Formats: sequence, C-alpha cells, structure tokens
Amino acid sequence: MSNETAGFERNARTVSALTFLSRFGGLARDATMSRVFGIGPVMDAFAFGFMVPNLFRRLFGEGALSASLLPAFVRELDHDPATALLMARLLISRAMLLLAALVVAVEIPIMLGLFDGDLEIGVRLLAIMLPYAPLICMVALFGSMLHAYGRFGPTAAAPLVLNLLLVISALVTIPLVTAGSLSVEGQITLVAVSVLVAGLIQVTWSLRALRRVATRSGVPDADRARVRCREVLLQALPMAIGLGALQLNTLIDGLIASWPSLIGPTIPVLDVTYPLPTGSMSAISWAQRLYEFPLGVFGVATATAIFPRLARFHDSPAEFADALRRGLRLTFFVGLPASLGLLLVRDPLTAVILQGASFTREDTLLTGFILLGYAPAVWAYSVNLVFVRAFYARGEAMTPVKVAIGAGVLNLALNLVLIWTPLGVAGLAWSTAVCAVVQTCLLHRLLDARVGGIVDGAMRRGVLRTLLVTLASGACAVTVMWSLQPASHPDSWTYQLVSLFATVAAGGLGAFVAARLMRMPELDWFLGRSLKSRGD
Repeated sequence: MSNETAGFERNARTVSALTFLSRFGGLARDATMSRVFGIGPVMDAFAFGFMVPNLFRRLFGEGALSASLLPAFVRELDHDPATALLMARLLISRAMLLLAALVVAVEIPIMLGLFDGDLEIGVRLLAIMLPYAPLICMVALFGSMLHAYGRFGPTAAAPLVLNLLLVISALVTIPLVTAGSLSVEGQITLVAVSVLVAGLIQVTWSLRALRRVATRSGVPDADRARVRCREVLLQALPMAIGLGALQLNTLIDGLIASWPSLIGPTIPVLDVTYPLPTGSMSAISWAQRLYEFPLGVFGVATATAIFPRLARFHDSPAEFADALRRGLRLTFFVGLPASLGLLLVRDPLTAVILQGASFTREDTLLTGFILLGYAPAVWAYSVNLVFVRAFYARGEAMTPVKVAIGAGVLNLALNLVLIWTPLGVAGLAWSTAVCAVVQTCLLHRLLDARVGGIVDGAMRRGVLRTLLVTLASGACAVTVMWSLQPASHPDSWTYQLVSLFATVAAGGLGAFVAARLMRMPELDWFLGRSLKSRGD
C-alpha cells in the first residue's frame, strides 16, 4: 500500500482532533445561545438569517467550486506549482466577484424596505449576515488549496473564531438587556454583526496559513492558468445549477419550520392553522447542531482527509478502490456506534448542552424528540460524504448532485406530509434521515458500477464486526442508563450530566473491548497505533 493511501488516516485524525475542538467550541456557543435566547421567534429569525449564508457556503465554498478546484489544483500542483497558484487566484477572484454581485442583488430589495411587518427582524438579520457568504466561501476555497498541500489544521480550526465571537457577543450584551438599555432584538442584532466580524478574521487566518506553504517557484504559464481556470469554472457551472436546486429545497425546508415566526400561525390563502408552533425553526436548528457534532468530528474529517488522496488516484483504479474501502470501513466503524449512541443519550445530551435559563425542560424534550429522528442516520450522513468526494475525485461532480436533487424532492414531499402527523416538527428530521439512507444506497450502486467491487470480502467482514461492536456498545450503554435511574429529581441537570458521561463512557469502553477482542484493523486506524491491517 502506498504512503499516500495509508496517510489519509493520519490526516483524518488531525482533522478530527481540530474539528473536535471546534465542535466543542460550537457546543459552548450553543450552550450560551440557547440559555440566552431559548426557543422562540427571535432565535427563529437568527437561525433563518444564518441559514442563507450557510447555503452559499455549501453551494459554492464546499460545493461546486471546491469540488472542481481541488482535483484540478492537485494535478496542476504536481505538474507546475506556479501555474497552479495562478489558476487558483484567477478562480477565487472571479468567484468572489460573482458572489459579491449575488449578495448585492439580495441586499438591494432589503435596503429599499420591501419587507416589513412580521418578516422585518428575520430580513434585517439576513441583511447583516449575508456578506458572510462570500467570506466563508473564500475560507473554504483557501482550505481546498491547503488540503492539496497536506495542511488540514488551519481550515478545521477556523470555526473556533466564529464560535468564540458568538459567545462573547451574546454574553457581553446581557447586562445591557437586564438594565433595559438594549432590547432582545437589539441583542440578537449585535450577535449577527459578530458573524460578519468572524468572517473577516477567518479569511485573514486562512490566507496567512496558505501563504506559509504556497511559495511560488518559477514563472507561471499564464495562458495555461487561464485555460485551467476556465475548465474548472465550466465544470463547476452545471453542478452549481444542480446544487442550487438542492439548496432551494433546503431553503424551503427552513421556511417550513420558520413559517409561524416569519409569516404567522395560519396559511393565509387556505385560512388553515399551520401545524407547527412558533420556535420550530430554532428547535430543529438546535437538534441539527447536536447531531452534527459526531458527524463533523468523524464523518466530515474522514471525507475531508480522503478527498486529496482519491483525487491523486483517480486514474489508478486499484489504489482508488483501496483508499475508498478504507475510508468507508473507518466511517462505518465510527458512524454506526455514533448513531446508536446519539439515539440513546439524546435527552441527557440536550439537557446538559442546552438546558438552563431561557431554555426550559419542555424545550429539552422537544429538541430530544427531534433528535430521535436525526440520530439513526448519522452513519448514512457520514458515508454519503465519502461517496460524494469519490465522485468529485473522478470528475463526475454532477452524478451526486442529481442524486441529491432527487433525494431533496423526496425530502420536501415527506416534509409536507409528516408535519401534519403527530411527529410535527420532528417529521422534518425523520424525512432527512430516510432520504439520507436512500441517497446512500443510490450513490453506492452508481459508484460500484464505475469502480467495481467496492464491497469486497474484507469490507463485508469489517462492517459485520462493526455491527457487533455497535451492539456491544449499546448493551453497555443501556445497562448503565438503567442502573443510574434515580429515585427522585430525574430531570435535574446534575443527574443528566452524570447519566450522559457514564453512558458515553460505558458505550465507548464496550466498543473498544469488542473491537480489540475481534482484532479489528479499524480500531488501529482510528487510534493511529498502526497503519497495517491485521489479516483483513
């Protein structure tokens, strides 16, 4: 096995460690924001306003442009580093001009006052945070270049800046609100401003890191750089259109959850009471933040680390398939126990992280109920990230986009049905989980037809053993949960904290012992003790 293939586990651990710190900072941010603002129309408006720049990030920063840039940049970097850097600069400058134009196009009707009434606060927060979109997209593109140089740390650590500024801005304004000199709406507006400040700092951070490794040697071929830039843009354009349709669906999902706060408690045309209550958007946003913790620490880390390797091996079928299998085995090894673990600890996790002050016990139970829908598919979200990177590395960016659009249409249809059932807002989570599993099956079938034999005997045995590890982990966790049932005050924060840590520790220990007894190589890959598999 080449060092390139074996090295992705090391990079995955680097990204995991830094992402863990970042996600831990994110949990501190969520703990602060939930206690300060709770679940309600103000937090609904912030969640909606922050969702839009995140859509831009997924569409351009981590979507079409990054998917097209990284493989082309890696190949050009191996051939002519100076030309590769010029190509990247041309691409980034043109992308930023396009994004700036889109931001201005959205800002103009807002500044003209075309939105008022119930929409006013949500639109005002959107106007403040929208310029964050090109900034975070620039950070993502710089990150793709850093990944090509084997530097994963700066990009994985950049979210710490955003988390820190959100915590500070929420906390320092509390005395002003208490004294009556600042309204809650004014407070959330200052928090929104801190998002924009964080974007400026993140761009500076990433650019400084890139300049340390991207030393130019030689004279770039300007004509070749322009041709390569044009090729990347032409490849990204159809994918951007496809992803735009998908992100529009995501925006519609946000509107479904935000409707009571942004529009009102009824559907005006039909004169029907809307099935979701005020606070649905913030409740589902909190649940998403909790399930994204294991996904970001492990699933995103593995997919991010494996992408440059797959890009380099795109024309070497054996090495490409080998790297993909190892990535999938590691993803299943972490994702399946994480899915079951999150399902079991959903209530104590929500209570420990979010509950307190403005975030009540009822809010905890609602968020935990939503998390029940997301949790079973954490493994699928993670596997999809690896599959999508594999298609990107092969230059087939539109294939996963088409699958995602189909899954998005199904998701929208399920959303519009399930919110009218007893699931309520949790129906949005169950719809997402079902569509993620469907997407996994479709992506596997399509990629297997191209690569051939993704699931070999070693992988089958590895996934089967991972299922046994998951069962052992779950049995240990459930045993501890039952043994810790208190005689009184089961809803206290202290009990929830003890229950969470004891359950997670028992589940983790059970998984470790089971994996060690079965001598699973995935455990060695995960821990970094050895890159040599034992048997298979």
